[in-house]
Amino acid sequence: MMHASARPASHIRESAGDRVFQAVILFFSVLLMIVVAYPLYFTVIASFSKPEDVLLGRVMFWPKNISFESYQMVIAESRIWMGYGNTILYTVLGTLINLALTTMMAYPLSCKETPFRGPLTFVASFTMLFSGGLIPTYLLVRQLGMYNTIWSMLLPTGITTYNMLVMKNFFQSSIPHELKEAAYLDGCTELQTLFRVVLPLSGSIIAVMVLFYSVAHWNEYFNALIYLKDRSRMPLQVILREILLQNQELAQGDGTGLYEKMMAAETMKYAIIIIASVPVICLYPFVQKHFVKGVMVGAIKG
Repeated sequence: MMHASARPASHIRESAGDRVFQAVILFFSVLLMIVVAYPLYFTVIASFSKPEDVLLGRVMFWPKNISFESYQMVIAESRIWMGYGNTILYTVLGTLINLALTTMMAYPLSCKETPFRGPLTFVASFTMLFSGGLIPTYLLVRQLGMYNTIWSMLLPTGITTYNMLVMKNFFQSSIPHELKEAAYLDGCTELQTLFRVVLPLSGSIIAVMVLFYSVAHWNEYFNALIYLKDRSRMPLQVILREILLQNQELAQGDGTGLYEKMMAAETMKYAIIIIASVPVICLYPFVQKHFVKGVMVGAIKG
């Protein structure tokens, strides 16, 4: 029988200091959310507004003179769709390669039975501090025959050391060793244990890796500038950069139709940002429920 003076935890009265503290935290959280979300919101409403209203500062909280001219101009640009196709190809294939290579390296390093596990982990971690450098990497890519091919966008970034360490720590801390021992007793090999026991229990960390790697591939442009020379292989980010620079050069041209050129450059700028961001924004809700769990367990424990 509950004592008369005992109260459920939900009925514990909060002190005035606790309420003030929670109010301050809520205020700063809302303020931070506004600071982060408003630039994206402004980009959306500016892309649907007349460029004159955007340049004159009339667009603040609501679109002015709603127009779809910017999206019509972007859709009519064939280079964007070529870049979209290339980026989707690089993102899908690159993420699959990243997951395969990262898993094949993280799993053995997470097993206590692996010989020289400590030194191998140290060597892998050492690459986070020192790398071969741009010129040696460029020469290696050329000597391997990958220059100006799709593989120059995929293989040099096959593994990210930080992601590999996160996955390794997840395997160590979240997969009970008894499950693997039971699989060994049932006659499973290491590969069978990995595919039948470990990976089915690693949905959260796989979702995190998919998000990390796919976003990195989607935003990739530097490697394309270094390793690609054929414009038909350029990813979306390089194409968007060229279009923006081209519009700025036209707007600073000989003065003929200067106003129209400025309006075209301003119109396309915001629409291009939205079109380039939509796929990543659509991907995040599908992995969001696994994201926090995978990052926290993989990065802190172990």
